[in-house]
Amino acid sequence: MPRQRLAERLAAARADREAAQAVRTRRVVEAREGMQVLVDGRQLTSFCGNDYLGLSQHLDVVAALQEAAAWHGVGSTGSAGVSGHHAEHAAFEREMAQWLGYERGLFFGTGYQANLAVLQSLLGEGDLCVQDKLNHACLIDGARLSRCELKRYPHADVEAAMRQLMTRRDGVAILATDGVFSMDGDQAPLADLALVARAQDALLYVDDAHGVGVLGPEGRGSLAVAGLGAREVPLLLVPLGKAFGGQGAMLLGSHAVVGHIAETARPYLYSTAPAPAMAAAMRASLKLIRSQPWRRAKLASLVARFRRGASALGLPLQESFTPIQPIVLGDNARALSLSAALEQAGYLVTAIRPPTVPEQQARLRITLSCEHNERDVDGLLAALAEALGARKAPQPA
Repeated sequence: MPRQRLAERLAAARADREAAQAVRTRRVVEAREGMQVLVDGRQLTSFCGNDYLGLSQHLDVVAALQEAAAWHGVGSTGSAGVSGHHAEHAAFEREMAQWLGYERGLFFGTGYQANLAVLQSLLGEGDLCVQDKLNHACLIDGARLSRCELKRYPHADVEAAMRQLMTRRDGVAILATDGVFSMDGDQAPLADLALVARAQDALLYVDDAHGVGVLGPEGRGSLAVAGLGAREVPLLLVPLGKAFGGQGAMLLGSHAVVGHIAETARPYLYSTAPAPAMAAAMRASLKLIRSQPWRRAKLASLVARFRRGASALGLPLQESFTPIQPIVLGDNARALSLSAALEQAGYLVTAIRPPTVPEQQARLRITLSCEHNERDVDGLLAALAEALGARKAPQPA
């Protein structure tokens, strides 16, 4: 019986997850104010979100969302190619393209949708996509669904990326990478990858979900840090659920390439366009990112404070100077145990386990926001020290 076979398969898969301590449970956030969240009736300080600049609840952003919803309604009512492309979408696309130095922008409902759309639209059988092994899942899935040849090089290994590109026979080649890697927090070697892409006549595509808004002059992200622009990186994706504090993603590129994606990408053509009110809110976020550099400065100060304290405790830090500060623990049980101990101490830090990270690299993915303060950081370090049995307690800087 097909239904019985499916039930047996699901039961076996669940049993395997339980045995590996890989069961995922959604926690209900009952209320949130800044970095304070109410979970199961307890107030906790969250160190596991991506609201790096504290814009998700900023009054200007909320007001822009509310006003646009009052004028234009909740939904866009159609796909962008039919009736869903609104003046707010068009204005946001223009402003983002101008800010980051690209000819055209294209607003998507999610970053996952955008990466599926880009790679399926530009690649096909006979083409090649070369990717970092630690790229986000949506970049990998987009390449697989395009039916191109997918090659994945060891993390940040530029020479391996070049060797893989050199295997191309005919067709199009795309070199795709995260700008900042979401689970490790380190930055891709973009300057070197740009040279490789140019030498091998490949299009360099960067998903800078965790870079734009946080890194570089005016918060223009990983490309600005590396001294690159639209010429070296013809396609850039800016997901909006991190520093922008909202939802969706903006693809940036040339009129020709972005126009082709807008006219041919199935995930874009057959999805309802994002709410106009979200575009209005993200325009407000963009204005704050550009006009309030103190948010990035405070965030950088808190990252440095955490790293100093963690180093003094002998914690296993990664080479990350971004708001993503992973503590790699190895097995799932240890990560879950430490997460539970921190929750008892008043801190919400979710354990990250395979397949999100490689096997035996379960971790706590600690993320900082400018909404945190020094007392929050010091308290988290003290809780980590107690939970791990560290010899030294963190000293205020």
